[in-house]
Amino acid sequence: MKYNLSYVASITLVATLGGLLFGYDTAVISGAEKHLETFFKDLNLGDIVHGATVSSVLLGCIIGGAISGLVSKRLGRKKTLLIAAFIFFSSSLGAAYPESFFFTHGKGSIGVLLMFNFYRIFGGIGVGLASAVCPMYIGEIAPASIRGRLVSWNQFAIIFGMLVVYFVNWGIGFGRDDKWILDIGWRLMFVSECVPAAVFGLLVLCVPETPRYLAMTNREDKALGVLTKIMGCKDKAVEILNEIKETIVETTKTSVFSYGKVVIIIGILLSVFQQFVGINVALYYAPRIFENMGAAEGDTMLQTVVMGFVNVIFTVVAIMTVDKWGRKPLLITGSIGMAVGMIALAILSFTETIGIFTLVFIIIYTASFMMSWGPICWVLISEIFPNRIRGQAIAIAVAAQWTANFVVSATFPPLFSSIEGITWCIYGLMSILSALFVWKMVPETKGKSLEEMGKLWKK
Repeated sequence: MKYNLSYVASITLVATLGGLLFGYDTAVISGAEKHLETFFKDLNLGDIVHGATVSSVLLGCIIGGAISGLVSKRLGRKKTLLIAAFIFFSSSLGAAYPESFFFTHGKGSIGVLLMFNFYRIFGGIGVGLASAVCPMYIGEIAPASIRGRLVSWNQFAIIFGMLVVYFVNWGIGFGRDDKWILDIGWRLMFVSECVPAAVFGLLVLCVPETPRYLAMTNREDKALGVLTKIMGCKDKAVEILNEIKETIVETTKTSVFSYGKVVIIIGILLSVFQQFVGINVALYYAPRIFENMGAAEGDTMLQTVVMGFVNVIFTVVAIMTVDKWGRKPLLITGSIGMAVGMIALAILSFTETIGIFTLVFIIIYTASFMMSWGPICWVLISEIFPNRIRGQAIAIAVAAQWTANFVVSATFPPLFSSIEGITWCIYGLMSILSALFVWKMVPETKGKSLEEMGKLWKK
């Protein structure tokens, strides 16, 4: 199939900046969480409250994911991304200076803690919107033959955003004492997000609305214009537009269950398993985990950067193979690799073995996730739902994903501090169950157009 690769790639690049901010916003806390704990030490926060504070952004993610379908349906994919950019910018400033307007600067009171959590939750709404709409936007723009690869670039951007913020956090703290980081450093970590957020907002103004949304809102001339630019051929654009119009009018039903409950259940389970395997524990609490392994305090951020590089490399592996090998083989392979990593960590924990092998198995675990469930879950969520229910269905799946993320992240600190080995066993078991789920229930979507999804689920 012929298409205008440079045009499609440039649009995709802009959309993936939303993924970069998704990763940046959720991982920025990894460098600040220990200093926040010290900042609020006079409040005597327990592990559960601290875990909830670190994970509070996820509450906003649940809200953002849940409303993403309604917002993207009413305002369009492009305007939703603009709203997300504004939220990223304003919430990062608020989280850096939660005392502003109401409280004494530099004093960790209950009021400041509540305001910090408010801004983090607000930022999470932007993450939730971006996490749903960025892959949706790319999926609706991309030609079928390269859709998996292009949507996977969004996951690359998420991981790259995490890697960038690991570097930023490390750079801010490098050569500084704990007092400076406690007074200023952790605030700069949050402020740094303003730069990519502003760039994202400006660039989104330059990209078109998706042709599928334009067609669904009776703007067929504009949809045809965008499709012509994408395909580089008006005849092919007309053919695709006609297919889109057929899927829009093929049924009068508007319920999210118009194609049955199975497709919705599969979307939800894909999202839940992506989180229940425990990946965000490794991402959010990486410095603490490495410190618990015996690493010196000054080395923990550097080891986190190394892990970030590994994540980027194996995400590229997924990008290069998703449209060749297919979605299911990658998911099952990744699940097996994650199970090996987690079970090995559990054994090392029970035997109280601390050393290089612990780091090796954490890397095996995260690398397995990044070459499979990290990008491929988003690819499937962006493409398995038929046109008429895509916005609603993605919103449900993404809300389920962030709910699962919050449960895992908030429960990790008390679990890790009391029964570390059992914690790794739980994530290993979830990895095994995820492989069985994909093998039995998930259809292969490689090479299928978005319009073919309706026919697939009708069967």
